[in-house]
Amino acid sequence: MALKPFPTTLTALDVMRDASVIPVIVLNDVQHAVPLARALVAGGIRMLEVTLRTPVALECIARIAQEVPEAVVGAGTVRSTRDAQAAAKAGARFAVSPGFTPTVGQACQDANLPLLPGVATGSEIMMAQEAGYTQLKFFPAMQAGGPAMLKAWSGPFFDVQFCPTGGVSEGNAKDFLALPNVVCVGGSWLTPADAVAAHDWARITALAAAAVTLKA
Repeated sequence: MALKPFPTTLTALDVMRDASVIPVIVLNDVQHAVPLARALVAGGIRMLEVTLRTPVALECIARIAQEVPEAVVGAGTVRSTRDAQAAAKAGARFAVSPGFTPTVGQACQDANLPLLPGVATGSEIMMAQEAGYTQLKFFPAMQAGGPAMLKAWSGPFFDVQFCPTGGVSEGNAKDFLALPNVVCVGGSWLTPADAVAAHDWARITALAAAAVTLKA
């Protein structure tokens, strides 16, 4: 499918607006990185969050950055200055963190990585806003209150936009996407472990194509 060009200089909002879903990707084999990225792009998903949860994650980010120019690869589970610096060096173009600290925020700014910091409470939202962040990851979304919590936050935090992640699935994604303060969701269902292990890239392309249609 034809995709609109993406800007050379990204913002967190650019990352969130590109599609309804940002896939949360855990890779244990470097050889899976490029074909997986190509399968997702073929389905219309190109903002790819590769989590720093495995020893090969940084190499996977580098491979995707080098070999799949149609994709925009980012690093997830960024928790430290070291993570941010390593992700940028590998070729990541954005970062996602499970929580927020000013140190991580500054490290991402220094590395020119747009950051989606994780929040789960009102106080954490306020801390992130004080540091200049208004596009946030709500994590873990289902465990922290789900759509009802985001609906409640739309009043006091009317100027914040969210990407809920954590427990979000194909079955409940529309409940989140229907909310005015939700731009996109993050989820791992686009890259099922069994499909990756079986090299069933066609299935992943089909899941990505279906995800694109979740929000009109």
